[in-house]
Amino acid sequence: MSRSIIRACATLLLITTAGASLAADGTAAQRAACTPDVFRLCSGEIPDVGRIKACLRRERQNLSTSCQAVFNELDRAASPRPVPASVRS
Repeated sequence: MSRSIIRACATLLLITTAGASLAADGTAAQRAACTPDVFRLCSGEIPDVGRIKACLRRERQNLSTSCQAVFNELDRAASPRPVPASVRS
């Protein structure tokens, strides 16, 4: 096999593995927003979704605007909401 065919097969395998890993978590829009950043910044963490997320958080200042928006949204959803005074005892 020529090197270009081997390289193409390896690239296809990497993309397929990463796609399967990312499919395990997040919406399609979130995956689409962050997939380029995963390949650019965190390719060494593929296929471990937990390590990919940790890497993206470490690299947050280097993320694309769309992927930063995903993490901002996730942070807002995870933060506790204040309890209104009328509900407190």
